[in-house]
Amino acid sequence: MALREIRVMGDEVLNKTCKEVTKMTLRTKLLIHDMLDTMYDAGGVGLAAPQVGILKRIVVIDIGEGPIVLVNPEIVEESGEQTGEEGCLSVPGKSGIVTRPNHVKVKAFNEDMEPIELEGEELLARAFCHEIDHLDGHLYVELAKDGIHDVEYEED
Repeated sequence: MALREIRVMGDEVLNKTCKEVTKMTLRTKLLIHDMLDTMYDAGGVGLAAPQVGILKRIVVIDIGEGPIVLVNPEIVEESGEQTGEEGCLSVPGKSGIVTRPNHVKVKAFNEDMEPIELEGEELLARAFCHEIDHLDGHLYVELAKDGIHDVEYEED
């Protein structure tokens, strides 16, 4: 598989609404695998197709429990509230305080276009919301309470 270039804030593709995937093609499957490789290489927990310049409703997530692929995801239920630090591969070196639901239920299709329903709490709920926002042209910085600030990463 191949690593894709991650688009950064200011790239207009990140402000556009993505189109639904109507059928799974080999090209779309390759995109999904490239997205996973790109996310892991960048050390992220999620990546949406527009972040690699593709306006399709696809997200990949892995909070350390194995990869999740969501095609045409939709949040159908949310409850509770959590406020915490959030960052984004498209806003490198920055983070901000964002309030999100603490529990969400998502309906989507998997990589084989089979309908799935997943629930997530805490970090997974945050990742679902964050990545699905990308599909509608929104970045977390729009929700950051006190703006965004620089983050320093420790070298391994």
